Amino acid sequence: MNFIGNAFGYLMAGCYKMLPSYGWAIILFTVLSKIILLPVSIMVQYNSIKMVKMYPKMNHIKAKYFGNNDMISEENYKLYKEENYHPMLDLLPIIIQLVVLMGVVEGLKRFQVENTIFLGLDLSLVPGKAWGLMVLIPIVAAISAWYMCFEQNRINVLQSEQSKANKYTTMAISVGLSLYLGFFVMGGVGLYWIAGNLLSVAQLVILNYFINPKKYIDYEALEESKKELDEVLKYQAASKKKVSKEDQAREKADYKRFFKYGYKQIVFFSEKNGFYKYYKDVIETILRRTDIVIHYITSDPADEVFALQNDKFRVYYIGENKLIVLMMKLEADIMVMTTPDLQTYHLKKSLVQDNIEYIYMDHAMGDVNLSYRKHALDNFDTIFVPNELTIREIRAQEKTYGLKEKNLVETGYGLIDNMIAAYEEAGKKENNPKEILIAPSWQNDNLLDLCIEQILDQLLGKGYNVTLRPHPQYVRHFGEKLAALKDKYRECEDFVLQTDFSSNSTVFEADVLLTDWSGIAYEYSFTTLKPTLYINTPMKVMNPDYEEIGIEPFDITVRNEVGIAVDVDKLDTLKDVVDKLLNDKDYSTEKMAAIREKYLFNIGKSGQVGANYIIKKLVEYSKR
Repeated sequence: MNFIGNAFGYLMAGCYKMLPSYGWAIILFTVLSKIILLPVSIMVQYNSIKMVKMYPKMNHIKAKYFGNNDMISEENYKLYKEENYHPMLDLLPIIIQLVVLMGVVEGLKRFQVENTIFLGLDLSLVPGKAWGLMVLIPIVAAISAWYMCFEQNRINVLQSEQSKANKYTTMAISVGLSLYLGFFVMGGVGLYWIAGNLLSVAQLVILNYFINPKKYIDYEALEESKKELDEVLKYQAASKKKVSKEDQAREKADYKRFFKYGYKQIVFFSEKNGFYKYYKDVIETILRRTDIVIHYITSDPADEVFALQNDKFRVYYIGENKLIVLMMKLEADIMVMTTPDLQTYHLKKSLVQDNIEYIYMDHAMGDVNLSYRKHALDNFDTIFVPNELTIREIRAQEKTYGLKEKNLVETGYGLIDNMIAAYEEAGKKENNPKEILIAPSWQNDNLLDLCIEQILDQLLGKGYNVTLRPHPQYVRHFGEKLAALKDKYRECEDFVLQTDFSSNSTVFEADVLLTDWSGIAYEYSFTTLKPTLYINTPMKVMNPDYEEIGIEPFDITVRNEVGIAVDVDKLDTLKDVVDKLLNDKDYSTEKMAAIREKYLFNIGKSGQVGANYIIKKLVEYSKR
């Protein structure tokens, strides 16, 4: 600081030689410092534009992964790398400003002249000691800080997009700091601060003129992304209201009750209501055949599973925050989950017991390499697998990345077992006219966003009944789009837009399913033994490195066996493709049954197989 102080003192002395006035010399020094630091300001302007350009994607990430801060951080980090954005660069002006301010304080101590009067004020005095008219300096400094913040909030490319809370907090800090410092430093420092604030506004106007953010930023997309995020925030706010004080008290009591029972043989974890169906057959078989007590954790206080609890099936409501601690304190033989990324994000392995067997059961029948994040299943000991393709993928992952070999249990898929039983019980229905069910995914670039009107125009009025069943998340976020679609086709008697998801009857009764990359295709075709028509929208890829293991993804392999895939630019062939799926012997019930046998282990008894494995392991663990 001595070096900087001496350097600034010499610079001010040079300015004084050019303008022999103490005040004007300080102002000239301020102008020169702004000019010298102009390249940094230009760099920050471009960096700020990059940030705002990313806001639509960042808002979409926040909406998609709301509540999962680890995932949001990871996706934002990937986006920063893609856009070559440097978050720390925006802190550079603040750091430089503080260093320069301290340098100015030291420099003015060394900048000695006989006459320090400027506009009737002695700038060598400290306003907090001299008082009188000198108090005008901190007051004007505070006003200039307010004006600078006001203009930044209005026209600064990054600051103008901040929330009101951030804007006003920054303004309050800047005004308060200017007022406070103005009273306790020399008047010359206050003059530098005033001039610097006003020059910052002028510099901002000039930068916005020559580097106009409107040339780089899609503000229309930005507004759309804000609406999407607002919808999620509104929904979450409404959801949080449902977690009453009574539920909070229940969570606290359940947390204590869970640990009161001490060591446990087996624990199941459910993310939310509706996930019990993935465990149903395994749990019910264990309860029916043994005296084992099952402990079931759910993060949903309204989970319907609470109605099933008894002395052998104990259910606990544990929210996300307490769940983190519970997982790290867990003592049990086996932990069963449908949540991937164990040990990667908030859910960690136990810190007090290192020999718990962590079992993964899938909550969607699909590809574990393409549709999961890279290394999502690495930290599980055992995986219940539905078919041989999944085994090949996991073994290839282990070989490619040098991972420890996991225990793979050939179970099958319990949800489809139950759907098959329900479908057979309901009885087969012959439709006339034939029923087409459109069930898109919720991923980016799904067919609802890309081509739904072209699809409907090809199918309506062609002798079919068409039902559109959007993903529940799409209904939640884009109700206005669906309302507009419903209004456009309101006079089409052969079209129904379905937003009630309480029944599977629509799925069971359809003759052909039309989807993009939704996992409903396997559930539909393997349950009803009817074909699926796929639209080749952009593929959903959670793992961009999926090709590293050298195996064609399950989603692609099966896609070409249970149905026909049509490119988006060939939608005019849909009528012919539907007719082929309805009439070609390659898609007969017998052929579809053979495909189901090929891709599903233990049809109708996957729950028994999974339960047998768990019971056997618990017997082994009881002897250790």
